Amino acid sequence: MTLSLTPEQHQDLLDRFLRYVKIDTRSDENSASSPSTDKQRNLSRLLAEELKQLGCDDAVMNDWGYVTATVPSNIPAGHPAHGKVPTIGLLAHVDTYFGTSGKDVKPQIIRNYDGSDIRINDEHTLEVAKNPNLSRVVGHTVIHTDGTTLLGADDKAGIAEIMTLVAWLRDNPEYLHGPIRIGFTTDEEIGRGTENFDVEAFAADYAYTLDGSDLGEIEDETFCADTATVKVTGHDVHPGYAKDKLVNALRVTAAVIDAIDDTFLPETTEGRQPYLHPYTMSGDVTSAELKVLVRAFTIEELEERESHLREVAAAVGQRFPGASVEITVDESYRNMAYKIQEDPKVLEYALEGVKRQGIEPKRQAIRGGTDGSRLSYMGLLTPNIWAGGQNFHSVREWVSLEWMAQAVETTASILGVWVEKSA
Repeated sequence: MTLSLTPEQHQDLLDRFLRYVKIDTRSDENSASSPSTDKQRNLSRLLAEELKQLGCDDAVMNDWGYVTATVPSNIPAGHPAHGKVPTIGLLAHVDTYFGTSGKDVKPQIIRNYDGSDIRINDEHTLEVAKNPNLSRVVGHTVIHTDGTTLLGADDKAGIAEIMTLVAWLRDNPEYLHGPIRIGFTTDEEIGRGTENFDVEAFAADYAYTLDGSDLGEIEDETFCADTATVKVTGHDVHPGYAKDKLVNALRVTAAVIDAIDDTFLPETTEGRQPYLHPYTMSGDVTSAELKVLVRAFTIEELEERESHLREVAAAVGQRFPGASVEITVDESYRNMAYKIQEDPKVLEYALEGVKRQGIEPKRQAIRGGTDGSRLSYMGLLTPNIWAGGQNFHSVREWVSLEWMAQAVETTASILGVWVEKSA
């Protein structure tokens, strides 16, 4: 049976999304608190209250800003699947990308999109030639930014979809499903979304994040990710008397960046190619610090890129003999595929749910990460379902309402597959 939201439910989905994106939840990678910004709790509080209104009596926001709730199983006694369906978790994150403003978001709505270029403002245009997915959403309701902030579809589209699904299940009690656990996390964008997440207390057997992009995508692979920190110590003296004495830590750091192989950068790689990404630098003549994202789909490739960075640092150190160049590497997350391969039905049932909705499933590897990466290594296998957003982290972010609705419908279909396969 193909599931379909009504026009009224489409409008409810849109209303939820617009309500959520107008709440500023930008995270802060330089903050040591958890959540990194207190304003993330503003959305979390709202979601906990709305979940209670939808019948989730145990909905709660904890000290870390996480929201959890339960949708009990409605499988009647005597049904072949009664008591046999695993508890499925559905997760999304409340925070938005730290690098682009999420304050005073002004969503722009185009109904019955005609397929032409979309002028956002004097500086930005969504050109179909550069945004080919626009040609796939002709006739849809398209929501985009006003060009001054991000939109927040990453991941408030996922949140709105989960909330709409909870409402749909409440209003369609004849549709059987097993126990469902809802989870909304904080600080995913700074790699700390599961830092304080209690997997045991969440008590799901399998889970899905709704945090992907294109229609039909089910993502079961992420990068393996590390963060390398390059610390440079120079020697500062008065520049008027610096000959043969001054060692400028900023110049040394710049030399490290310049020496990274051009073919190893994110702007020159795609698909399954690994990369090194220098993304922030701070300091002065005396000392400087450079952070570099290291990304690869295999641990072996990850180690190769880190070896290249160490070789670069050593060579630069020889060029500037008076400088100290040290590298430390911190693990961020690992490719969830290593874990999902151990129990692949969580992926197989998702792909089956997509097919039952008449959508061609696309098994995809993410050139990035989700909370599901760490959760899979914490014992909760968590592939990713598309949420529909495009141009994440950008002032040109947009999303199709119809793709969001199809994510709701497909997630319900996946829950139905779990019932059928458990009978």
